[in-house]
Amino acid sequence: MSNSISVPTVAQMMANGETPEILFWVGCSGSFDDRAKKITKAIVKLLNKCEVKFAVLGQEESCTGDPAKRAGNEFTFMMQAMQNIQVLDGYQIKKIVTACPHCFNTLKNEYPELGGNYDVIHHTQLLNALIREGRLKIEGGSFKGKKITFHDPCYLGRANEEYEAPRELLQKLDAELVEMKRSKSKGLCCGAGGAQMFKEAEKGDKEVNVERTEDALEVKPNYIATGCPFCNTMMTDGVKFFEKENETAVLDVAEMIANASDL
Repeated sequence: MSNSISVPTVAQMMANGETPEILFWVGCSGSFDDRAKKITKAIVKLLNKCEVKFAVLGQEESCTGDPAKRAGNEFTFMMQAMQNIQVLDGYQIKKIVTACPHCFNTLKNEYPELGGNYDVIHHTQLLNALIREGRLKIEGGSFKGKKITFHDPCYLGRANEEYEAPRELLQKLDAELVEMKRSKSKGLCCGAGGAQMFKEAEKGDKEVNVERTEDALEVKPNYIATGCPFCNTMMTDGVKFFEKENETAVLDVAEMIANASDL
């Protein structure tokens, strides 16, 4: 991260006798994947602009255990989860925001049964709240009049029934929001969930992300908006498969909001 981006760790904040208003859970993808790092930076810039008192765990953050659990390795999941809960509780963390629906779902729904109880929100929910509170102001900018379609991440949409927050944000861009034939509760997976991101494709006549990208390209959008780093990768690969990179860009909702906020 460049020097202009201020990202304190919880340890640094606590050492100064301060506590964060919210913990930003970056996630594996947002920490290590070059494309997803851009989403992380967009969120950090927005939080700084809105003067949200946030911090990250930094080196103390570990994988939530979602891929292990989805792949059937319950033991590894329990080990990873217990370690994270120990760190979070040690810092008395109450509220967490994350840009990854997989982390969101796991922290929100699966950590409580292991004793980890937190108020967990997705970044689109937080940004939507900041706009409602008047802390964040955006203008359509380069998105004005453009056609945008939103791909629902499985763990944000069907698993947690959050369909409106990302759409409300996108409508603030003065753009035309068009729905795919399969959207909201009938949305189709991008093909990366359930730890599928990390294994070779099985036999079949078409990749899932190609099928999903077909849905998106059918409405002829200028932008495919995503709310998940895995979805972003799969939809980007799908657009490349159809050689439509010059016509359709894939961006996270946070990147679009940051762009429209003069950041």
